[in-house]
Amino acid sequence: MTDQVMAAIDGSQFSEGVCDYAAWASLALAAPLTFVHVVDNHSQPPADTNLSGNLRFGARERLMKELSELDEQRAKVNREQGRLMLDAAKARAIEDGVTAPVTRQLNGTLVETLVELEKEMRLLVVGKRGETAHQASGHLGSNLERVVREMHRPILMVPQTFKRPENVMMAFDGSKTARKGVEMLAKSPLFNGVACHIVIVGAETAENRSQLEWALTTLREADHAAEGAIRAGEVETTLGEYQQEKAIDLMVMGAYGHSRIRHLLVGSTTTAMLRNSKIPVLILR
Repeated sequence: MTDQVMAAIDGSQFSEGVCDYAAWASLALAAPLTFVHVVDNHSQPPADTNLSGNLRFGARERLMKELSELDEQRAKVNREQGRLMLDAAKARAIEDGVTAPVTRQLNGTLVETLVELEKEMRLLVVGKRGETAHQASGHLGSNLERVVREMHRPILMVPQTFKRPENVMMAFDGSKTARKGVEMLAKSPLFNGVACHIVIVGAETAENRSQLEWALTTLREADHAAEGAIRAGEVETTLGEYQQEKAIDLMVMGAYGHSRIRHLLVGSTTTAMLRNSKIPVLILR
């Protein structure tokens, strides 16, 4: 099945938000919804360098056998936990109005599995952080950072609690791919009835004014309520201030060219913009 909304489910506190935003997207896009749980059975092998010299003859072999059995038991528990999470996600999506959500449990590593599945996706929904979120409240998990870098489908990164978007903001730099992003925003059923805001971070120049007017016209011709601004300053701070002023509840960004916004998304480290966001971020590819 192609053209699905696909949601990655794990045991984190973000899973309910993932379920609800995925259900919202599935209904808005009239697209099938699939929940995916990836079981990573690639356990680190026990270090054996210090075992043989410290254990009696035969004890090392018994220990290695017991460790192997423990790994098998752990994998079985992980699979069962995953099935329970998938069942709960499916039930929640049905409550949200999705007719026939599908669940899939797959073995592998998260990033590689999602990359393999991306041909089936229209949109990927993920939590801001994974199962270790409570251990690193300010850190965007390395898995999600890699997903953002390696996927070629739109990614919706969501917080713990769902709020139906009413005001969406797009960071815009006037580039060819940024203009394509505005066109995607204008025509996407995801944003029917949602007010759209376009923000250019830069100087108030004739070129930027022209780019902003083009973006607003494109959105208004698609029957969106649209407004925008050109503001000087640091990208993260400026967008954050606009978000607060206008009660923005979903941010749209793109991996554009070599602009400052691209460096926000695919620089050497995951950006503070994504780490600190309290609202969903839709990353257009």
